[in-house]
Parts: sequence; C-alpha cells; structure tokens
Amino acid sequence: MNPRILEIRKGVLEKNDVLAASLRERFRKAGVLVLNIVSSPGSGKTALLEVTLARLLAQGYRAAALVGDLATDNDAARLARSGASVRQITTSGNCHLEAHMIGDHLRDWALEVEGLDFLFIENVGNLVCPSHYDLGEDIRVVMLSVTEGEDKPLKYPPMFNSSDVAVITKVDLAEAVEFDRDQTVANINSVRPGMTIFETSAKRGAGIDEWIAYIVAQRDALKSPAAP
Repeated sequence: MNPRILEIRKGVLEKNDVLAASLRERFRKAGVLVLNIVSSPGSGKTALLEVTLARLLAQGYRAAALVGDLATDNDAARLARSGASVRQITTSGNCHLEAHMIGDHLRDWALEVEGLDFLFIENVGNLVCPSHYDLGEDIRVVMLSVTEGEDKPLKYPPMFNSSDVAVITKVDLAEAVEFDRDQTVANINSVRPGMTIFETSAKRGAGIDEWIAYIVAQRDALKSPAAP
C-alpha cells in the first residue's frame, strides 16, 4: 500500500480520536451512558433498540437515539414509535459513523444531552469500518443474529475485539436454522476472552430483562461518585 495513503488514514483516525475524547468528556459530565451499536445489516439492531427504548421510557428513564444509514430514515422512523427522541444521520455512502458526525448532529439537534440517561448510537450496518472509529461511547455493543452463522467473530475479529459486549439476536429462530450456540460463544471468547454476552429475542422477549438490567447498572455506575 502507498505510504501516503497510510499517512492520510492515520491522520483521519487521530483527528477522530481527539473529537471522540471531547465527546466522551461531555457525555461523562452530563452523566449520560452512551452505547455504540454495531453489526452487519439485518442482524436486528433496530428491533432490539426499539424494544430497549420502549422499556427504558416505561421505567421513567430518559433515552434518545442517533441512527446512521447510507440512505433513508426508515430505522429512525421505527425507533421514534417508542416515544424516544430520535435523529437520523444519513452518511450518503460512508460505511460508518465518525465522531464529527455525532458532534455535528448533536449541535443541530434540539436536544439537551444533559437531560438524558441513555444515548444510543445505531451505527451503519457493517462489521469492518466501524471498528476503527471511536464515537465517544462508553460501551460498544456488537450484535450478531443466529441466522448469520457461528463464525462471524472469526471472520471479523477487529470488530469483536474492539467491542465490550456481544448480543446474540433472534434466538427464537435458533432451532429452525440449527444454530450452534456453544460454538458461537466459544468463537466470541477466542477473539475476546471473557466478553459479556447476551442472548435475546426482540420478538419473543427472551433475554430482554437481563439486557435492560445490565445497561441500567452501567448507567448507575457511571452516575456513582466513585466513577472515573
């Protein structure tokens, strides 16, 4: 590869990291837990996030979402049905979100981050590019559905290795697609040993209570006086 291309790429990532650090400081001061949701297309990000937002709002929490897509605002429209504040980020061909996109849209959005408990960032459906871009999140969540096969972690190790939590989705279809749960968990752990893993079905409700309890606990820990 041309060294000049490598230099440009390094410069872009360094600039992104500086902006992400600034966003993270702002989020921490505001006491809002920020989750960056990544996955391949069709894994069920939007379905799980729709259920998650509805549950959190019903429990009295304040939650909002930024939704990244190459085109259309279909997912944002779906999430808005939960009653949460939602804003679309259309990347016009860019295969991932970047920190400046988050900052720009927060600046233009009539929403006070300081008034939130949770901010979800639904990244563009892609298991490659988003692994390199910090968005200022507290937790990066990688999702994979039972319909995608057990070897996703082995095919995309940078994404799984850079994530904090893995969520296996659509477990209601596991038997029908002959999903090997133990092999998938083993593959995840081979890439990211000890990774927190949830097994969920947005349609049937399986694992949702555990998932909600986890993110609420993470938010409470962030609000604790002992939090960094």
